[in-house]
Amino acid sequence: MKILGLSAFYHDSAAAILQDGQILAAAQEERFTRKKHTAEFPSQAARYCLDFAGFSINELDAVVFYDKPLLKFERLLETYYGFAPRGVVSFMASIPVWLREKMFLKRVIHEELGKIEEYDRHRLHMLFPEHHLSHAASAFFPSRFKEAAILTIDGVGEWATSTIGFGRDHTIEIHKELHFPHSVGLLYSAFTYYLGFVVNSGEYKLMGLAPYGNPEGAATRKYIALIREHIVDIKEDGSIWLNQDYFNYATGLRMTREEKWQQLFGFPVRKPESPLEQHHCDLGYAIQAVTEEIVLKMAEEAQRLTGARNLCMAGGVALNCVANGKIIKKRLFDDIFIQPAAGDAGGALGAALAAHHIYFGQERNPAPTMDAMQGAFLGPEYSAIDIELMARKNKAVYHKYTSFTQLVDEVADLLASGQVVGWMQGRMEFGPRALGNRSILGDARNPEMQKKLNLKIKYRESFRPFAPSVLDEDNTSFFELDMPSPYMLLIADVVSSRRRPLPDHYHDLPLWERLYHQRSDVPAITHLDFSARIQTVHRETNEPYWTLLRRFKEKTGYGLLVNTSFNVRGEPIICTPVDAYKCFMRTEMDYLVIGDYLFVKTEQPNYQDTENWKETFKLD
Repeated sequence: MKILGLSAFYHDSAAAILQDGQILAAAQEERFTRKKHTAEFPSQAARYCLDFAGFSINELDAVVFYDKPLLKFERLLETYYGFAPRGVVSFMASIPVWLREKMFLKRVIHEELGKIEEYDRHRLHMLFPEHHLSHAASAFFPSRFKEAAILTIDGVGEWATSTIGFGRDHTIEIHKELHFPHSVGLLYSAFTYYLGFVVNSGEYKLMGLAPYGNPEGAATRKYIALIREHIVDIKEDGSIWLNQDYFNYATGLRMTREEKWQQLFGFPVRKPESPLEQHHCDLGYAIQAVTEEIVLKMAEEAQRLTGARNLCMAGGVALNCVANGKIIKKRLFDDIFIQPAAGDAGGALGAALAAHHIYFGQERNPAPTMDAMQGAFLGPEYSAIDIELMARKNKAVYHKYTSFTQLVDEVADLLASGQVVGWMQGRMEFGPRALGNRSILGDARNPEMQKKLNLKIKYRESFRPFAPSVLDEDNTSFFELDMPSPYMLLIADVVSSRRRPLPDHYHDLPLWERLYHQRSDVPAITHLDFSARIQTVHRETNEPYWTLLRRFKEKTGYGLLVNTSFNVRGEPIICTPVDAYKCFMRTEMDYLVIGDYLFVKTEQPNYQDTENWKETFKLD
């Protein structure tokens, strides 16, 4: 059985393909178009999936879209009617698009697939599972659990904004739903907007900003109280009620009613790129704490309703790894699996899996190892010919290694000496995290590494934290986490023996003094609250990257590196060797490795003239 899954027309469009329930390939459209978070139909991602699988469209048993557009249109109409006369401007802007395109989505999909290749439209089976069922399927079916509670949390699908379900074998039952306009995802996005970041892109910045807030400060406590009193009513089962007097997303063109927020919190919406002040940090801490409380209550309710000992999670809020870490600490479940492409991109995969197991009733054989995601390495890979063609076109100078062991030995030395290395190997990752195949690497022991990576490589805000990649077997030597975290979706604290004491009145220091205080022996990945967003690296899913970490440990005693995505701010993660070389040349990265090829910055033509390589990306 051959199934193509698609997600599109909101953000993070993607495609995924299955054969007999096995995941063959999956990729986001942004990686091919170079437009971050693109909502366009995933033509290039779908073409890649079909080519990789060797299938024509006529051979497919089904094409599956990740939500039900007519049910979503019903929600849109009922919302505008319920809030009338508010929202007439938004109504006039959105309805023509729906009437022209989204009401006739089946036709649109046929037209877009027809641009890939000719096929018999009458024979092609097209399915539309609900949005949150696609999320639930993306989490449960690739997991290794025979049965599990399933928690999905995002902005909104059709009506549902969060669901609690139960998966057993090849079935999923939804037990409970939270409906629009009451949404954890939209609540968090409203604060993302108010604090000056881009909605559907900057939520992870808000999560990174939160630890700069003073957890014991009067302002932080006041903000938490104001949020709970005026904005969100949190029920014991984790369901919430949002006071729509403070929001504008249901019928307007902005997330918040800014004048009411300014009256409540005492400061106006922060303008993008303007300086961050302590009250911004304190409010960030407050909404993160409130979100963690909600997510934890939802997880408790999922355990109560299902009695399950395992938990699966998906939806955009499942990317909030701090909240995920709180679930782990609470010990509500024996084990947890979070879909690495938890947002809408993963909906393409979930839609295909839902069709295979639920619609077609195909049996499921849970993965005997960690999961069926193959380390999330589901995108395209490139050959030596591709690399050399890129090098010839750009007159690039390279060193080719006939021994990968020798290459790894050289790269480990470079990293240990403080160099920054772009690292491209094998198949591209599916999801928002670079996991060692499209990564920029540095030495976590280096106290200057965070500043260097943020300001000279990534060209992004200096407060942004970096994550560690650690050998799975060394995980507990560095972090208070006793389970794998292969997809960089869990937060845990650095072990106490590696921490360094904070100075007196630490939270009263200026923000930047706190940022650059050395808090552990791996300062580049230790956040202000001694936490880190951990990726455990496993030999069975990524032997080349594991080998590099192992060699670095042999040289330094540390089986751990800084790992950040191979891109600059506003750019999607690189896909091709051409993308890699461009990013390498436009930044102050020192070395680039693609496959068995090493590129040295100082040997490249015009290496000092990075302006020729600069490309302007819309800031996210």
